[in-house]
Amino acid sequence: MVYKIERNDWVSARHLLQVFVDAPFLARKNLLPDLWDHFFLPHLLHLKVWYSKEAELVAGWEVEDRDQRMKGLNTAYFDQMDRGTAQFALYYKEWLKIGGKAPPVPSVSLPSRTSYLEPWGKRSVSLSRCSINRNLYQAVFGTSLEPEDIGDGLLINDTDLAVERELDSKEGSCKLENTVHGDMGAHRKESDPAEAHQVPGAAPVPHKSYSFRLFSCHSEPYKDAIHHARVSKKGPDAIAKESVSNVPPLNVGQAITLISDSDSISDCEAAVHLVAKAWLDSHGDSILETALSSSSVIEGLLVVTFTSKDDKVLELAISLLVELVSRNEVNRQVVLNADPQLEIFLRLLRSNNLFLKAAVALYLLKPKAKQMLSLDWIPLVMRVLDHGDQMQTLFTVRGSPKSAALYFLDQLLMGFDVDRNVENAKQMVALGGLDLLIKRLEIGDAYDRKRCASLLVTCVQADGRCRDYLAGNIKKAPIIQLLLGNQLKSKGSALFLLSELVCLSRTTQIIRFLKELKNDGCLNTMHVLLVYLQQAPLEQRPLAAAILLLLDLLGDPLQYSVYREEGIDAMVAALEWNLHHKEVQEQCSRALLLLGGRFSCLGETTAETWLLKRAGLDDGPSDLFRSKEIPAVENAKVDEEEKMTEEWLRKLAMVLLTSGKKRFLVALSNCIADGIPSLARSCLVTVAWMSSSLSTLHSANSLQPLACYILAPRLFESLNYDRALEERVLASLSLLNFVRHPECLPKIFPLDKETINLLQDLAQVTWTAKELLFTCCRCS
Repeated sequence: MVYKIERNDWVSARHLLQVFVDAPFLARKNLLPDLWDHFFLPHLLHLKVWYSKEAELVAGWEVEDRDQRMKGLNTAYFDQMDRGTAQFALYYKEWLKIGGKAPPVPSVSLPSRTSYLEPWGKRSVSLSRCSINRNLYQAVFGTSLEPEDIGDGLLINDTDLAVERELDSKEGSCKLENTVHGDMGAHRKESDPAEAHQVPGAAPVPHKSYSFRLFSCHSEPYKDAIHHARVSKKGPDAIAKESVSNVPPLNVGQAITLISDSDSISDCEAAVHLVAKAWLDSHGDSILETALSSSSVIEGLLVVTFTSKDDKVLELAISLLVELVSRNEVNRQVVLNADPQLEIFLRLLRSNNLFLKAAVALYLLKPKAKQMLSLDWIPLVMRVLDHGDQMQTLFTVRGSPKSAALYFLDQLLMGFDVDRNVENAKQMVALGGLDLLIKRLEIGDAYDRKRCASLLVTCVQADGRCRDYLAGNIKKAPIIQLLLGNQLKSKGSALFLLSELVCLSRTTQIIRFLKELKNDGCLNTMHVLLVYLQQAPLEQRPLAAAILLLLDLLGDPLQYSVYREEGIDAMVAALEWNLHHKEVQEQCSRALLLLGGRFSCLGETTAETWLLKRAGLDDGPSDLFRSKEIPAVENAKVDEEEKMTEEWLRKLAMVLLTSGKKRFLVALSNCIADGIPSLARSCLVTVAWMSSSLSTLHSANSLQPLACYILAPRLFESLNYDRALEERVLASLSLLNFVRHPECLPKIFPLDKETINLLQDLAQVTWTAKELLFTCCRCS
């Protein structure tokens, strides 16, 4: 009932079936009659049919023999019905073993007629021979029969209870004889055929007495069994050796059998102590390992781990499981199959003393996200990450709880669908996970730093509000060190983290972050990025080139820079290769937007929104940053910020066109012509902000005509109706920026009739088209 209340149906069902094994008569007649009628009776109907026929036969006997015969018949019937109930209870228990083979259906034979036809006085303590399976016998009665208390309180010794075993090498069966039955004192249903044929005035029919407990969770522990105690600072090996003197005398084989079959928690706890000591003494002997590697023993250890309240026993059980899992992949699968939702390990992670060791044990199992569905995982893993500084030892296995926690977070934040990943990431951020990840990024090994970088990227993408906090509080040197590593995944994680952190809402913040990145630590950040750029996979080069260009922009743009040249060359090469690689297309688009330099508070690019608003497409206020509610002082700050942004973009546009020259412009033009949706749009945004920045820069007089010559044909194509409205507006804005330069007018005008019609239609939504038409009329 306790397990059912805890919604552990698997363990609850096994305990329920064990009642039918331990006391089938009491279970089917008094405790769970409806359950027995539904699950067991259909398998045993042939016994009822047989009994009815035999009862009719006995009814025709002489009166003086009828009573004795009926008593014998009832005894044989009840015994066989109880035996069949126990067999099918074990059969159902085997079905509940996840990952096990389907058990054979038991065969319950009819009692022999001689078992009840001989005079009752000659068989008061005897039963007919019946052949049963050896494993079934051991599962129900144990390896041997000891003197036990019978139902009426009499002690039957060895002379009263004779057991004859005849082992058959082919069938593996044993025959039981002279088994004593005691009166259980239970009341039978009137519907039972044995009661219907009960002879009036006859003595009660004796029934089998069972020595096994009905409710193993309430059974009395051994007299000297261990008591619940808090875990000591001693290791599990010391615990095992100290506690073995307190357990009753058992050999290792019996202890393993107890773990596998017993439902008595005290027996299992004592057995765990003995097996743990044997393991340590034998240094993990292969024979003992084989004996413990059966699925039934592993499942038994898991049940002990789930039910025991003794921290010493729990630690020993965990240690044994860790040893078995670390030595054999099959054992790992057995554990995961037996505990598919990791409820046992959730219980251990909630404990105050063993949660770090439990984390290490679970780490060895390498569970996947689909097994970690509980909402408790994030806070439990965060606790491990916060307190798991010390290495944990489980017998011969040592592990880092922090590394385990990072693995779990990796599954929880990246292993589900997008919505669940975002939800988990936000929960982790709300619980203070950023500081823990930042700390681990600074002091962890390369493997942990790589995971931390990936997790931080996930957190920023899920909750962009934490970007400012990370950019201001994270040390940049550990990120640069990741770029020096030998692992491509580590380098990629560091690069993606940098590309997220640079997407800040204010240009002053971006510049501050870039300066810290450039000057933090003893490493030459730009040189590290250059080397990485030359060795990185093609899909990672656009982002690396963009960050390298932004860092170079902190210096003097008029001086030659190898970093600038390499960055632009890598960007152009990526744009030229985009037709063959979808991932390269996506990263090129992202890199161009990264250079655009305008982002929201959540890190989303706002360059396109700003340009469209400037072109009058948006119905809101023309100034994206200004609001009537903002005080004058705040407006002054916004104006100052906007001036700095425009200056930064003008500087960047000059660098891109001066160093990239015709090759960079041709790459942009070709991408627009190819019409790849995301990339073509990003190229139009890039052309729009570059042309806007250069239109007010007198020193760019030689660059405007070249850009207009290369880009104008593609911009006119982008005015067509088959393009999105936003792309048409961006194209008209760029053309208007070019016509402001006198040398560009011959390359744009006169306009053909089709272009004029397109602009007239577009003039209804943007003033840029009207201005182009007016300029065309003026020039003509």
